[in-house]
Order: sequence, then C-alpha cells, then structure tokens
Amino acid sequence: MNDNSFDALYLALMLILPVSALAARRLPLGQTVKMALAWIAIFALMFLLVTLWQDVFAAGAPIASGS
Repeated sequence: MNDNSFDALYLALMLILPVSALAARRLPLGQTVKMALAWIAIFALMFLLVTLWQDVFAAGAPIASGS
C-alpha cells in the first residue's frame, strides 16, 4: 500500500465517527440534508471570504513603504 491508499483509509475511518453519530440519533432524512446543506453553505461562504480577502490585500506580497 502506498501513501495515497493510507490517506484514503484514514479519511474513510474518520468519516465513520460523524456518520455513526448521525445514525445513532436517527434524524429524519430531510432534516439531515438541510443541516448538511447549511454546513456546506457556511464553509463555501468562508472560503469565498478568505479568497476575496487574499485578493484585496494581496496576501504574501511584500508591503510597500510609503516613502
């Protein structure tokens, strides 16, 4: 097994915890989908804000002196 297969195995094992927690709560499918979409929207919004912040302030660029 190479590093990629270990990474995939690790990620699959890490997904077992939240999926089993949701299964144990026995939430209705509609409510679960609604919550998942809300979290996806939150992360997408944060990603967009960080991307725009980096574009506006040119993150990583040297700071120009005023003189």
